[in-house]
Amino acid sequence: MPSEKILEAKKKIVADLVADYKEALSFAFVDARGLTVEQDTKLRNEMRKNGVCYKVVKNTTLNLVFKELGIEGLDEMFKGPTAVAYSKEDMMAPAKVSKKFADEFEKLSIKGGIIEGKVATVAEVEALAAVPSKDVLLSQIVYALLFPITKLAMLSKAVAEKLEEEGGVAAAPAEEAPAAEEAKAEEAAPAEEAAPAEEPVAVAAEATETPAE
Repeated sequence: MPSEKILEAKKKIVADLVADYKEALSFAFVDARGLTVEQDTKLRNEMRKNGVCYKVVKNTTLNLVFKELGIEGLDEMFKGPTAVAYSKEDMMAPAKVSKKFADEFEKLSIKGGIIEGKVATVAEVEALAAVPSKDVLLSQIVYALLFPITKLAMLSKAVAEKLEEEGGVAAAPAEEAPAAEEAKAEEAAPAEEAAPAEEPVAVAAEATETPAE
C-alpha cells in the first residue's frame, strides 16, 4: 500500500490540477508516443507560443481530476500515454496546435478533448481547429460591416457624377429658349399692328349707306 506521504502528495497533485483546469476554456488530449526529442521540443514551443499549457499526466490522475470537475465519459480517451493541451486564453488554440502537429508528425494523434465543459470527439476537436482564429474572425466581421457602407458611398458618388453629367447636357437647350421666344415675339408683332387697318374700311362702308336713306 502507498504510504500516507505518497497519498497526500497525490491528493495535492489532483487538487492543484483541479484548481488549474477549472479556468481552462478547452482541452485537447493527444498521444505523442514516438516523437523525437526535436519534434517534441518543436511541439512544446508552439504550444507555449500560442498560450497553451502542455504536459503528460497519468491517466489515473486525469480520471480523478475530471471527476472532481464533474466531467464523465473520458475512460476511453485515457488509455495509453496521454498528453494534455489546454488554454485559459483561447478556446481554439489547443485544438489548432494539436491538429497542426498531428498533420505534420505521423506519431502524434488526437484522442479527443473537452470543449466548453463537454466531452468532444476527435472529429469535434478537428472541427474546432478548422475555425478561423480570433484575429481572422474580427477582420472578417469588420470587413462585413464596412463593405456595405463602402459600397453605398461608391454608389452615391457614381449617382452624383451621373446627375452632374446629365445636368450639364440639359443646360444647353435651356440657354437656347430665350432666343426662340424672342423670334416668336418678332413674328407675332406685325400681325397685331395690321389689325387696326380694317377699321377705315368699315367706316367707309357706313358713310356710303347714309345718303341712300
